[in-house]
This record gives sequence, structure tokens and C-alpha cells, in this order.
Amino acid sequence: MTEIPVPGTAAPLDEATGVFVDHRELLFGVVYNMLGSVADTEDVLQETWLSWTARGGGAPLAGVDNPRAYLVRVAVNHALRRRAVISRRQETYVGSWLPEPLVADEGADTADGPALRSESVSLAMLVVLESLTPLERAVFVLGEVFGYPHAEIAEIIDRSPAAVRQLAHRARDHVNARRPRYEAHPRVRREATERFVRAALGGDIAALMEVLAPDVTAWTDAGGKRRPASLRPVHGRDKVARLLTSGRGGPSNPVFRYRRVNGDDAAVLFDGDAPYAVLVLDLTPEGDRVRGIYVVANPDKLAHLPKEAA
Repeated sequence: MTEIPVPGTAAPLDEATGVFVDHRELLFGVVYNMLGSVADTEDVLQETWLSWTARGGGAPLAGVDNPRAYLVRVAVNHALRRRAVISRRQETYVGSWLPEPLVADEGADTADGPALRSESVSLAMLVVLESLTPLERAVFVLGEVFGYPHAEIAEIIDRSPAAVRQLAHRARDHVNARRPRYEAHPRVRREATERFVRAALGGDIAALMEVLAPDVTAWTDAGGKRRPASLRPVHGRDKVARLLTSGRGGPSNPVFRYRRVNGDDAAVLFDGDAPYAVLVLDLTPEGDRVRGIYVVANPDKLAHLPKEAA
């Protein structure tokens, strides 16, 4: 069997393993967008790898004309089964549930994480995708994010092309009715994020009220493990401002760093060198007010993030 080097090393790798490594970035992107969980995505990729290496009595390439299509099909079907596990977990989750963020370093166009080097779906969009059925979400991700035609999607999820068209139509209608209506320019988003952080960090309610839209909503996902955190979304400028300036709990010496989160300019709050929370904003069409605040503070969802360099 032909041997190829492991990327970044001189170690030899068998051809079947090399094929999997070559497609791992694509598989990560597809599965992460289906699940919204880095940890579950890594588990699904491990299951996909085991299914791949066990195929054909240890000869995965035997009889496979299109390894990419085969691996995507295996990964998607493992992800659909894992989606049921995640749904049961969410039923007993404490407070609001938000996806696990993918974070890139400040000023970086890409991240070490594979999903940010392929197709990124914003955190706000991942929240919208949570309202789809598992099959609708799979069809939407494959078709709208990764550009798969309906015929290929039908083969991947073992449905007829007509059924896939119906799923795609329902998913698009659902997403279009709920997706963020305004995609801010990166410079506008960065400036709005900086204004928001300065006001919130300084406890300046007046400045914060100027930044927040009257109908702003804040979602805080701490999994019941950090304070302060509301167990339900908080609506309205006055209530959100009080939540953000309450001063209860949180790091004693908070430090914000600006990062790219799921492809958008955002901020990460550190406690010492450890990530404490990820903050992502949704802006009004004018780009001058904040109408949606997503705060991921559950330490389990931040465990994959690197520590702050000294």
C-alpha cells in the first residue's frame, strides 16, 4: 500500500489514513454546523474514523470510488444519531443553551480550528439552526453552507431527491424568517463591540443605554455553573443594562480580548489566563446599536479554547 507523510511530520501514513486526514477539515465543518458542539463533533469524527478503518476488513479504500462522498455520508449519519443525544441533554440543561464557539486569534483571518478554515456559520445562525429538525438541519448545512446539490444530499441521508427538496424548502423558509437580518461590516462590528465592552466593563449605565437598542435581548449560557447569569433570555434595554452592570460574580480583574468568533468580530473575557466567557453581538440594520447579545460562559463549552498568553 502506498505510504504518504503525516502532514507536518516525516512519519509515514498509510493511504487510507491519509485520505481521512485530507478530508478531516471538511468533515469537521459539516458536523460542527450540524451539532453546534466542538466536543460532540470530535466524538463524531472519531466514530467516523473507526467506521472508515473497520470497513472492508481493514481495507477502507477497497471498492470506494469517491472517498470524499463516502466519508461525508458516514460522518453525517453519525452526526444525526449524535443529534438525538444532544437533544436529550438540552432537555435538562440549566438555563439558555448556546453553541460552543470557535475562536480565532486577534487579527487572524483563520483559526487553527478546521471549521474556521472552511465554511463558518455565525453563532447567531447556529442558534437559528437549533430550531430545525435534525434532517432539515443536515440538508440546510449540506446545501446552503457547503453547496451540495439535492441529488448528492439524497444519497448522503438516504432519502429521495423529492424529499430532500421538501426538507430544503422548509429549512430555508424557517431560517429566512429567523436569521439575523443585518450582516455588519467587520469594521462596524468591531467598533460596536469595543463601545459595548467599554461601557459594560466600566459599569457606565448611561453609555450602555446609548449602545443598546430598545428591544435588545441577552442570552447567557453558563450551564448553571457561573454567576451572574440569567436562566432565561433578558429582554429590553433597562433589564439588559442592569444585568450587565450588576457587578455580582464574575472575574475580580476582568480582561477582554478581541477575537474572531465563528467568523465574526467578537470579544473573549479572561480571568487571569483562562477564558471566562465569549461575547458575540447582533447589531441593528444601522450598525450603531446592539439588539442581540450572546454570552457563552459555561466552562465546559470553553474548555477547547487556548489560554491567554502571558
